Amino acid sequence: MLAKRIIPCLDIKDGKVVKGVNFVGLKDIGDPVEIAKRYDEQCADEVVFLDITATYENRDILKDVIQRAACELSIPLTVGGGIRTLDDFRMILSSGADKVSINSAAILNPQLIKQASDEFGVQCVVVAIDAKKREDQSGYDVYIAGGRKNTGLDLLTWAKQCEDLGAGEILLTSMDRDGTRDGFDIDMLNALMRVVSIPVIASGGCGGQEDIVEVFEKTNCDGALAASLFHYQEATIEDVKALCAKHHIPVRREL
Repeated sequence: MLAKRIIPCLDIKDGKVVKGVNFVGLKDIGDPVEIAKRYDEQCADEVVFLDITATYENRDILKDVIQRAACELSIPLTVGGGIRTLDDFRMILSSGADKVSINSAAILNPQLIKQASDEFGVQCVVVAIDAKKREDQSGYDVYIAGGRKNTGLDLLTWAKQCEDLGAGEILLTSMDRDGTRDGFDIDMLNALMRVVSIPVIASGGCGGQEDIVEVFEKTNCDGALAASLFHYQEATIEDVKALCAKHHIPVRREL
């Protein structure tokens, strides 16, 4: 069985790591490269940088942050936020990132997924999907612009289309749970994993180590993202992995 991945997620605004509830009320908590280095030392499996202002405010990608991080890290780095073109993919990957995460751009131009996977390989293409349960409980809608705009797309239909176009992985964020620390959205994750076969990373809602254990025990997701739990040093990556191992969940640990 493949080891489950523990992935710190660093939301970046103006070159600093921030974390808020549902992307509102952001609080500056430090330099992304220094924080990422700390996670690398703790045996994180990957690190994700999401420039949460890039799409909405049309900010340029923080190329220097990517380059500094790539020089310092020994684990894979995924970068998302503001990616619109193949040239953006090229710049991010040539700056040292291992994967590129796209969200709004994929919805506006689904062929970007195919073009990127054809040129760079499916392993480099992550489609990030922000979704929220419909008020009538009939399913889930896909949102963009940090959860501010409902696209009207159905989560399961869109995710399957992403897979068919060549996405190598889906990063699913529950906007109902993001920042709330109420635990991952188990129902949404299981609904998604019934229709796709590519790896799915759970995001949104992690409030404690037990939430990571729960998402691995109750879904077949390949990895779990967390932010506040690690940023505020409530637990280390190794703490989480030790708890996972205690529950017989396969994780990579230092020898």
